[in-house]
Amino acid sequence: MFRRKIQEELFNYFKAERPEKILVVHGARQIGKSFIIRETAKEVFEHYAEIDLKDDYEGEKRFSRVKTTKDFYLMVSSLFGDLNNYDDTIIFLDEIQFYPHLLTMLKPLNQEKKYRFIVSGSLLGITLKHSFIPMGSITERRMYPMDFEEFLWANNYGADSVNYLKHCFDNLESVNDGVHNYTLGLFKDYLLCGGLPDAVKEYVSNRNVSAMRRVHSEIFEYYKDDCAKYDEEHSLKIRRIYDLMSSYMTNKVKRVQFKSIDRKANSSLEKYEDEFDYLFDSGIALASRAVSNPVFPLSESTSKNLTKAYYNDVGLLTNILYKTNISAVLDVEKGVNLGSVYETASAMELIAHGHELFYFDSRKTGEVDFLINDYDNLTILPVEIKSGNDQNNYRALPKLVDPNGGYKLKKGYVFGNKNIVKKEGNIITLPIYLIMFL
Repeated sequence: MFRRKIQEELFNYFKAERPEKILVVHGARQIGKSFIIRETAKEVFEHYAEIDLKDDYEGEKRFSRVKTTKDFYLMVSSLFGDLNNYDDTIIFLDEIQFYPHLLTMLKPLNQEKKYRFIVSGSLLGITLKHSFIPMGSITERRMYPMDFEEFLWANNYGADSVNYLKHCFDNLESVNDGVHNYTLGLFKDYLLCGGLPDAVKEYVSNRNVSAMRRVHSEIFEYYKDDCAKYDEEHSLKIRRIYDLMSSYMTNKVKRVQFKSIDRKANSSLEKYEDEFDYLFDSGIALASRAVSNPVFPLSESTSKNLTKAYYNDVGLLTNILYKTNISAVLDVEKGVNLGSVYETASAMELIAHGHELFYFDSRKTGEVDFLINDYDNLTILPVEIKSGNDQNNYRALPKLVDPNGGYKLKKGYVFGNKNIVKKEGNIITLPIYLIMFL
């Protein structure tokens, strides 16, 4: 079982005596939600019961007839017999989005304290947005594919080495060359593999690139199939946008080109708001909104019409771009532009750590790859990602952090391939893998 950061939160929830709310874990399909919940719950509880509501919905639809908690307990009894009491028993309701009416039942189920519950769903972000959920009944936890640190754990990268890297990040100290080369190599492996657990297993455990790419292709098709189930009016547009995302990311201007969707010059986000909401709320794509005036908090100065859309996993992108040609990613001397790949991995990392994604866009000043809210200091951090050998090729970042300029941000970061750790003025340069500590 691959170690995941959410395990600590799951253990805390399972070991709490009487949690006031039911934990609901949601995110895209195939990111490891069900597996990690199942394995962690079995370690804590003597009695474990799992109900796959997707299977029920596509089969006998027994839970469609459940209208009260009494109905629910009767159905559970018919499936599992007599379960033990509250302290010894956990019931895992998986894929609850197939029965939104059960979401409204979570509060009384929790209050009655007959059993413990945990809930998961793959398109639950959409369901939660359009369902009435009694206030104070659930705690939401969004889950993503494995981030780079979790990928390091899967590669048996030691805790002492992670702590050493964290020390280098915190104290702006150079990384040992041997550690740098090895860690950078693993980061490039991550660009190929991404963080979808089934793909990680094929790459890390089996060293099978072809099998890994089959996983990527299958999951990409799963996501497109889910798009088709949304509704007839929007599904074809959603699938087209999802297919087009790789072409957006490989353009010099990486933002979404709305006119490419229907080939009409006057297209805008407003016309496709439902489609993009689906992609972002379902978790299969990550949104980054343009900001031209970086004032804290960023959400107050964003432009929705200028949007970048990243796949939720960098392995999906490198599969589309390079298939099994791993040298395209591993050998930077070949001259392949990996900007979109590095940006996607960085977007994954930032959002997995709780950051909303924004980027700076100004015709006069230029563009910066990411802006994030720095809540500790109530300011903005600009972040530049460099995939090639020229890590000093940036125009806008110095203007954002110039104390005599118009923006006056306190500092900015540049992450790149070289083993450079330095602070010049208000710009901090670091190896790309250290973004996991930002």
